[in-house]
Amino acid sequence: MRPSGRELSEMRAVSIETGFTKHAEGSALIKMGDTHVLCTATIEERVPPFIKGSGLGWVTAEYGMLPRATNTRMRREAASGKQGGRTVEIQRLIGRALRAGVDRVALGERQITIDCDVLQADGGTRCASITGGWVALRLAVDKLMKAGDVISNPLISPVAAVSCGIYAGQPVLDLDYPEDSEAGVDGNFIMMGDGQLIEIQMSAEGSTFSRDQMNNLMDLAEKGVGELAAAQLAAVA
Repeated sequence: MRPSGRELSEMRAVSIETGFTKHAEGSALIKMGDTHVLCTATIEERVPPFIKGSGLGWVTAEYGMLPRATNTRMRREAASGKQGGRTVEIQRLIGRALRAGVDRVALGERQITIDCDVLQADGGTRCASITGGWVALRLAVDKLMKAGDVISNPLISPVAAVSCGIYAGQPVLDLDYPEDSEAGVDGNFIMMGDGQLIEIQMSAEGSTFSRDQMNNLMDLAEKGVGELAAAQLAAVA
């Protein structure tokens, strides 16, 4: 039995509220159970120096957790003068995951920055950030297309992410913190809405896993991403 009482293949309740902030070109508050992340998209008519003049667009991301996103207060990273390694790794993951779903030629030579701020954490914050980040990105792109700044839709497919793992010897979908902290195997699966893989982060965390178990987790991830992609499209409809 899972601590939450969910079935092995059952997602946490997912909700996505768009237009959550006033000023950003795109914004979404995503809730996956008790993990809540605010995602905003900012359009800038510039690109990093290494692609300037190439005609290619760029999508990047920043990620952070509020001090009381968890059960004890964390010091703001700005107060220490540098980002932690976990933060850097996660925001790079969000950026490259979202770029995989973008036709950068169609986007044109501009940059869209996705800011993901974790308001409350209960496991799966990077997955929620990617899933909510795509919604914010889609809303920003819609504004570009409405203004005529972009002619053809540069978004190839929804991009979503979900965690899967082996908890108490069973493959489970969408780990919350009690499961994540005790899982023998933990993985994050980033996919397009059509099931194409973008990235898998997976590791043994106390027990090894077999090829068959890996396949079971892949099946769970495909189910979860399919549900998330449906929620994304419903949110931006």
